[in-house]
Parts: sequence; C-alpha cells; structure tokens
Amino acid sequence: MKNINGYIWTLIVALLVSCTESVNNAEKVDRLPDIYPDYIGVTIPAGIAPMDFNVEENGCVKVDVIAKGSKQGEIHIQGEWAEWDVDEWHELTRQNIGGSIDITVRAKTEDGQWKEYRTFKMYVSQYPLDDFGITYRRIQPGYEVGGNIGIYQRDIHSFDEYPMMTETALPGKCFNCHTANRTNPRQFTTQVRGEGGGTLVEKDGKQTWYDTKTDSTKAAGSYASWHPDGRYCAYAVNSVHQSFFTDKDHNLEVYHKFSDVMVLDTKTGQLILSPLLSTADLEIFPAFSADGKTLYFSTSKNCNVPAEYEKVKCSLCAIAFDAKTGQLGEKVDTLLNGPATDRSYVLARPSYDGRWLMYCTALRCNFPVSQRESDLWLMDLNTGKTRPLTEVNTDKSESYHNWSSNSHWFVYSSKGQDGTISRAYIASIDDKGKITKPFLLPQRNPRKTDMDNLDSFNCPDFTLTKVDFDIRTAREQLNSKERKKCTIR
Repeated sequence: MKNINGYIWTLIVALLVSCTESVNNAEKVDRLPDIYPDYIGVTIPAGIAPMDFNVEENGCVKVDVIAKGSKQGEIHIQGEWAEWDVDEWHELTRQNIGGSIDITVRAKTEDGQWKEYRTFKMYVSQYPLDDFGITYRRIQPGYEVGGNIGIYQRDIHSFDEYPMMTETALPGKCFNCHTANRTNPRQFTTQVRGEGGGTLVEKDGKQTWYDTKTDSTKAAGSYASWHPDGRYCAYAVNSVHQSFFTDKDHNLEVYHKFSDVMVLDTKTGQLILSPLLSTADLEIFPAFSADGKTLYFSTSKNCNVPAEYEKVKCSLCAIAFDAKTGQLGEKVDTLLNGPATDRSYVLARPSYDGRWLMYCTALRCNFPVSQRESDLWLMDLNTGKTRPLTEVNTDKSESYHNWSSNSHWFVYSSKGQDGTISRAYIASIDDKGKITKPFLLPQRNPRKTDMDNLDSFNCPDFTLTKVDFDIRTAREQLNSKERKKCTIR
C-alpha cells in the first residue's frame, strides 16, 4: 500500500511540475504590477491567510509569482492568479517576522509573451495577531428592513467562514451585530428586532433573552459595549430612520428620532439609568474604557430630522462609572465639541490596553457608515492629542472599527473601493501610534469572490477563539417568546 501511495503522490507531483511553464526572456517593465487587492507595501501579521491577488494587466492570461523572504524562505507559484498554499505561506511569514517578503510578478499575455514587473514588498509585523478571526454581519447594501442578512465568523488564518446567526435559520428576523466583550467568544450580546424579538446575552454558553423595553425606556437596546468585568453591558435605546435624496453623491441619510443610553446589570437583570444619559438630546454609541471606570458616548441636539439633518453635530463625551456600586457619575465631560468645531464625533472605541481612543468624524450625523466623508481619527489618551488616520482614510466612508485582543491591530469597514459596499480591512499600530498600510481581508481568488459576493461587511470585530453559538437554542427561545423582563434599579 505504501508503494502505491508513494507512486500516486509522485505522479501528482510530476503532473504539477509538467504544468509549470518555464519563463525565459521576460520583458522588463519598469513599474509596479496592477494587482487586486492592492497589497503593495502592506504590513501583515505572521500566520495570516494567504495574500492571494489577481494580476489585472491588459491581456493577462497567466501569472508566475515568486515570494522571497528577506531573512529566509521562497515560494514559486504559477496559475490564473497568485494562489499561495496555506501551509507554505504561513511558514514563509513566520520565517520573516520583523522583515519583509519580496514579491516578483511576471504576467503572460494573450500573444504568449511574458512581462516582468518591478518587485514590491509585503512587510511582516513584529506584532502577533493570534486571534482566531473576526465576526461581522453580512448584509446587502440595500435599504429594506431584514432580508438575507447573517452574522458570520471568519478564520483569518485560512479562508474558512462559519455562519452564526442567519435569516435562513431565523426566517423573517432582523438582528443587530454580534458584540463581544474584548474579543471574548464566550461573552457576547446581540438584539433581534421587531415582533418576537429580544436582547440576547450569552455568557459561558448560557443564553438569556431579555425584554429591555420598560415604561422608562423607549425601545430595546442596541449599539452595545461590555464592561471589562463582564457583569455590565451598556446599550443605546433608539429608533433608526432613513431618508432618500436624488443627489448622486448623497442618496441616503440615516438618523435617529431619539436615543438614550442605559446599562444592563446581567447579574440581576436590572437597568441602570441616569438623567444625564436620558435627556431631551440624543445620547448614542456607548463604550466602556479599558479599566471600566469611564463610559464614553456621543450626544447631539434633538434636531427636527430629516428636515434639519445637516444640524446634527455629535460631541464625544464621557461619564464616570463605578462597577462596585453599579452607579453612573454625576457630571458629563465633553472631550470633543461637535457644534463648536462644526463636526460630528461618534463610535468611540478605546483600545484594550488603555492607550488609544479611535472614533469616527464626519460633517454631521450620528450614523457614520452612511456618510461619505466619515473618517477614522485617533486620540492619545495619555496626552489628549488627536489626529486623522491618513494611513487608512479614503474619500469614502470608513467606520465600524474594533481592536484586536493585544491592541496592536484593528479591523474596520471601508467603502473606499466603490462607495457602496463596506469591506473589512486590517491594519497595525505600534506603541507610538504609527499606523501601517491596511490590507483587505484575504480571500481566495479575491476578484471573483468580490464579484460573487455583493454583501457589505458591517461591524467587523476580532474574536480570540472560534465562537460556539447554539442557533437551535436561540431559535427555540425566540419562538417561545419567553423573555426575562428587565426592571429599573
């Protein structure tokens, strides 16, 4: 049997070798190749999924690509696109941590001639990214409520994607995005909207479905953030609306008629309210600090929207929180004043090491993914200094950012390619706040994948290990309509 297996393997290798074409006398082209995605000069973590790319030179019918490490290792591939073997790619990246990988592309044209383009580099970061993957909500970039949406998780070290909660499993349901506690796969929350919905809190495999709407709260909770100790979870309580325009560059405005912020004590099922977070203004997008002593949020005047949509200017604020007593502070500090600067500051996301605060800024609005000019900014929490992330921002919307478990990587959604579909990008940050060139989430045969999949990737977030979610139990509990009724503390 061993001899037969050895013969078959030898035959396979011989067939593969016979299919590899010799590249001789390739014409030198003094420019970088046109590839998709743009992985030229990106910084990647060791062990990331293979950085496959398509060569999009005119008339290209075949590619020959060499990846050579600055320290050691080399891979030579040939085919319709640059398709790396997973194990070989992982080994090459690990051999060159802190170094780089030189990529040389040669393309064969329809007339049988080969062209060799200038070599480019991918840099391999010294910072690890050992988190299993990312979670995200896939949703078509339309405007209907519900539809074929789903929450998925993706192994970022391979191309494997796993459904967690889908419209197929929960017909007719619309749900918010999965929100974990600092990448913890065993502690997360999400909300199923509409009739028969509820707020799910899962801790260590136990699902609890809450009814968070009370006489003192206007709606169920959404836009969540966990306290690091895992007992408390903050939510915004709001209603979301849409208005449409005929302007080709501005066809949609998303706004909120009202919005408050509350904190759920998952141990007692009680809601913690504060008059400072339930004003006539709109309070939205809560986020606990790394030490749990501060709750960030955004606030804006309650304008007459949609007529006064241009007047919605959110300030970024903070209020103290005492986890021992479960009490919110008695004053609000304004960190960035929206009306004074004629801007809107939303979606604060503090890094888990307590050093940085990343947020979105736009001309107006409290829903940045719908704003073309939405950009990511960074605040140094040691100095209070802020700056735009010019390394990642485009002239389209950037939003929905989240941190890796070690706070040296972040993932975010960008509409930079076409202004319509949000795609997941990853970038690294060093101890001084330097950001590397981001890379698009790797896909096998990326151009075809993008053409076949027109979903937006909303609210991407890292997960430390694979999320083990029992969708059958979730469906049974949703159908039973049994909810734990929240009370006010």
